Amino acid sequence: MTRINNFKKALLATTAVALLASCSSTKEIELQGAGATFPYPLYSKMFTEYYKQAKVRINYQSVGSGSGIRQLKNKTVDFGASDAFIKTSDLEKMSNKILHIPICLGGISLSYNLPGITELKLTPEIIADIFLGKIKKWNTPAIQAINPSVNLPDLNILSVHRSDGSGTTFIFTDYLTKVSKSWSNSIGRGKAITWPDGVGGKGNAGVAASIAQTPGAIGYITSIYATQNKMPVASIKNKRGNFIKPSVESVSKAANTTIPADTRASITNTEASDGYPISGFTWILAFEDQNFNNRTKEQALETKKMLSWMITQGQQYASPLQYAPLPDSVVSKAKTIINSLTYSGQVL
Repeated sequence: MTRINNFKKALLATTAVALLASCSSTKEIELQGAGATFPYPLYSKMFTEYYKQAKVRINYQSVGSGSGIRQLKNKTVDFGASDAFIKTSDLEKMSNKILHIPICLGGISLSYNLPGITELKLTPEIIADIFLGKIKKWNTPAIQAINPSVNLPDLNILSVHRSDGSGTTFIFTDYLTKVSKSWSNSIGRGKAITWPDGVGGKGNAGVAASIAQTPGAIGYITSIYATQNKMPVASIKNKRGNFIKPSVESVSKAANTTIPADTRASITNTEASDGYPISGFTWILAFEDQNFNNRTKEQALETKKMLSWMITQGQQYASPLQYAPLPDSVVSKAKTIINSLTYSGQVL
């Protein structure tokens, strides 16, 4: 009997050790990210679906591109996110190289409040002059000439911009800098700039509210926000002379141009004939070497797996939320970037 009891005790002890080992091995990994607000609806969906599959919890703070970059540089998050790529001069200051992994594309729409008018065409020159404060009336001959079938009203134009720094502003001002010498010489591009004219609104919601409340207003908002809120948007003349409305398809086509290996590309004023001209990538930012701030190799591996999933299986969630999925050529470049991640100098 004693021998049987001893056997039972040994069996129970072995079982307990096995259970503890099992619990330890199945402990959830949690990753922290922060950055761009523009892709937040998509990231929220992706991270929810990824948790169901991989049991890796991802806590993403939608705090803006600038804050996301700062938190990554301070090594307080596992990854950052930005709608504007980091300048080469800033990258060169980093002791740990930062990689840019494109996740999707988005467009910036020009929405307007002209009662009874649902179709409107604009050229790059007109857009720049509106936001410079040079064109002040909707029935200005330059606007009427490209909209001959539209009865444009004798209304004052009110341009509306973002009052907070954002990647959306960076994409829009990057476009204006490319298409207008006057804008390039006097204002330039940036996530936050000194606007020469108009009024500001905080976030997409603030800009949209100002547009809705003011007949004659025009402002830039993300295409997703415009679609979800059924706001009228202008067709914009692209570099090839075609008037293009923002859509999942036309934004995705904007990337059908030369993209460098590191994917740090501006695709505003795209060369693509059917591409929407105010489009841009949004990126996840990650350190090339994943051994920082006492992170484990397991966390590094899970970060790599997450990024690989986002550019492949995760792309299925882009279009339903009005984001443009990555073209195959860009997915291929993103895979190469992800596969270059290391841990203490060794490829993961």
